[in-house]
Amino acid sequence: MKLAVEFPSVVYREGPEAVARLAAGIEAIGFDQLDMFDHVVMEHPTEARGQGRYPSNMPILEALMTLAYVAASTSRIGLGTEVLILPQRQPTLVAKQISTLDTLSGGRVRLGVGVGWQESEYESLGMPYHVRGRMMDEAIRMLRVWWAEPSVDFQGDYFQAEAMAMEPKPPQGGSIPIWVGGGSEAALRRAGQLGDGWLGSASMGEADAVMIAQVRAHAEAAGRDPAALGFQAQLSAPPRAGDGDARTFYARPDDVAAVAATAQAAGFDWATVNVTGVFLAGARSVEAMLEALGPLHDRLRAEVG
Repeated sequence: MKLAVEFPSVVYREGPEAVARLAAGIEAIGFDQLDMFDHVVMEHPTEARGQGRYPSNMPILEALMTLAYVAASTSRIGLGTEVLILPQRQPTLVAKQISTLDTLSGGRVRLGVGVGWQESEYESLGMPYHVRGRMMDEAIRMLRVWWAEPSVDFQGDYFQAEAMAMEPKPPQGGSIPIWVGGGSEAALRRAGQLGDGWLGSASMGEADAVMIAQVRAHAEAAGRDPAALGFQAQLSAPPRAGDGDARTFYARPDDVAAVAATAQAAGFDWATVNVTGVFLAGARSVEAMLEALGPLHDRLRAEVG
C-alpha cells in the first residue's frame, strides 16, 4: 500500500515555519502523499441547525493555500485534498488554482473532491446546496477541459465558458488525478464514472469491499477500466468529543497496522494517517508528531508493504 497523511491545521499555532518543517519531515519519513482537509467556514449551532459535526472554532487552514506553501518546502511527496468541497467553489477558479499548484510543484497534485454536508457553508459562499451533486458532476468535467484544451467551450447547466483559454497548462495536463470521496450511492457512481479513484474509510468493515466493487462496476458500465482506479482508506474517523478510544488510536501502532491490513484485504491500495489524530493522541508539537510518525510509518510498511 501507499501511505498518505492528512495534514493537521492545528500546527499553525507553532508558526508558519513549523508548517513547512512538519511537511518536510513527513516527506523525509517516506510518506507518499500529503492531503489537506477542507472547510472554508464552520457553523455555530443555532435553534434551526442543532449541533454541528465539528466545533465551530475548529482551526482549518485553507487547503489550496496551504498546499502551495508546503510545496516550496518539499520536492517529492504528492500534494492533494481529502476532500475539497468542489461544488461550493467556482470550478474555473479551482481549475486555475490546481493548474498553478501542479505547475509550481512539478506535477505532484492529486485533487480529492466531495459534495460536503454543511448547508450553511454553501450559503456563506453564495452557492446552492440542494443541487450540489449535479454541480459536482459538471464541475469535474469542466476541470478536465480547462486543463487539457487550448480553447475552451463549455455549456453546462451551472457553469459556462465560450472561446476561452487558460495557460499555462499543468504538467499533468488533463490527466491530473481526480479522486472522489463519500459513501453514498451517488458518490460511488461518480467515482466510477468520472473519477480516477475513490476516497473511503476503513471504518465501514465488510461494507468496504462491497463499495469498492460498486465503484468498479460503475466504471465498467461507463466503458472505463476498473483496474485503473485507486482506492484510499482513512484509517480512523475524526475523533469526536467523549470518544476516548478514538482519541488514543494513533498511540497504538499495532491497532493502526491491523486496520490497515483489513483495509488492504478489502481492496484499498492506499491508507491515510490522520495527523490530527496523532496530535490528539498526545503528540502536541511538530517534533512530537514527527517522533510518532516515523515508527508508525515503519510499522505500517512492515504490515502492508
